[in-house]
Amino acid sequence: MAAAVATAIPRTSIGRRGTLLLLGVPVVFLVVFFAAPMVYMGRRSLENGGLAGYVEILSSPVYLQVLGNSFKTALLTTLSTVLLGYPLAYAIARVNGALRILLLGLVLMPFWSSLLARTFSWLALLQDTGLINTVLNNMGLIDQPLPLVRTELGVTIAMVHIMLPYFVLPLFATMVKIDRTLLRAAESLGANAFQRFYRVFLPLSMPGVGAGASLVFILSLGFYITPAVLGDPNQAMIGEVIATELQTIGFSRAGALGIVLLVATLVLLAVLGAARAAYQRSNR
Repeated sequence: MAAAVATAIPRTSIGRRGTLLLLGVPVVFLVVFFAAPMVYMGRRSLENGGLAGYVEILSSPVYLQVLGNSFKTALLTTLSTVLLGYPLAYAIARVNGALRILLLGLVLMPFWSSLLARTFSWLALLQDTGLINTVLNNMGLIDQPLPLVRTELGVTIAMVHIMLPYFVLPLFATMVKIDRTLLRAAESLGANAFQRFYRVFLPLSMPGVGAGASLVFILSLGFYITPAVLGDPNQAMIGEVIATELQTIGFSRAGALGIVLLVATLVLLAVLGAARAAYQRSNR
């Protein structure tokens, strides 16, 4: 008995040290690579004029339009990704074996090429002499090329293609964890296929939808390459403006724009989180 207690003490201390180590490494990583750069960027944004730069950004119609374009494009990309990605994730979750592996491989395939290469590939497809307009013209469906480049539509199409895996993978991970016995129980109670999906499966998959949609929206806000290549300069997103400000004016204005985007994103996520919590409380 005493020997067992004696051997248990070092194991407990090792377990606690291991827990602290597991917690400490991520915390140090976040502080060094996320918190410290944000503090540095905030300090640099106050170098020339202090808060005057923030006041100018929040009062300038140009910067407000850029922020509006960024949030609008990110929202369109997120909604389109949800509409396309949910059926895809559902189909992958329903199959098993080699077919599931094949479908997951197709979803992950865009990660095997660079973002720049994918963007220029869409430029080749969407331009006036590109594949899409050429095929439509040869089929006699159009008389003149469709304006797909330098438009919001072209940017959204390319961004949805790039962001689709970021939505499908978290949603798939949620769907495969749903207990199928709940669906069989609903069937035994007389629910048809649509009712089982709408009243059982869909609500249980909503955490995955929220996680994937939030990830897509946040990543879409800061996009730079795709809007710069396929978009219209009059509909520039904040990533393009930050790059331009950094090259022309300096780090202070670019840092202020980055802080404004960060705060706006955090406020929006807080509002969405509060709305989600209220929805969950109302359904209990």
